Amino acid sequence: MPENTSSASSPSPLAAALARVLGSNFPQLDWQAHRHEAIAPLLSARLLSAGELLFAQGQRTSAFYAVLAGEIETRFTAEDGRVSAIEMVGAPRLFGFAAFATQQPSRYEALATCPTRLMLLGHAAYEYLMDQVPGFARALLRELALRFDGTLQLLESSRHASAAERLTLALRQLRRHSSAPPDAQGWLCLRTTQAELAALAQVSRQTVNEWLQQQAGQGLMRLGYGCVWLRA
Repeated sequence: MPENTSSASSPSPLAAALARVLGSNFPQLDWQAHRHEAIAPLLSARLLSAGELLFAQGQRTSAFYAVLAGEIETRFTAEDGRVSAIEMVGAPRLFGFAAFATQQPSRYEALATCPTRLMLLGHAAYEYLMDQVPGFARALLRELALRFDGTLQLLESSRHASAAERLTLALRQLRRHSSAPPDAQGWLCLRTTQAELAALAQVSRQTVNEWLQQQAGQGLMRLGYGCVWLRA
């Protein structure tokens, strides 16, 4: 349900949340929330419970999304029921833009791994950002190009690189999308599992386990439940 209460001196909660999202995803964008209060009625928020599906593979979507709190898992499901994780999307990341912009069925499904709050940006909000916010289109194009380049790197590594190189690249991709700050000792937690790393790097789970143990033994990373700790 939309959350659009505002005052003359401060932006509405969703407009302020959008400012934080855009500032994180597009730091080069000159966005000032008080100048764009007109977008507030075009935004809405949605709460998902743990395990709740946002959209299914093959479904058309009418919005793209920003994670405000919690986490979304994007993943493929094969015809035989096997699931391959793509990435874990945390706050304040944007996702789901390709299916929205092309109006084609989504190639993956998205579900909440924990209680999650999302911002929905539909057609009206998208048109406002594209038409009324200088630099937004360029910033979005740059982000899409970076994601496409990352996909090409993973594809190239799956065909030509060693397992260690594939896994290093997979962690690099996860690290680029992580918004979590390092802890007091300078370690950064990347939320991922061995199954997810195996799917990203296109190697076996046994290979992932052996490589992670080797890296941890050399002090290059630490292993935790559902996460890998790297030096920031």
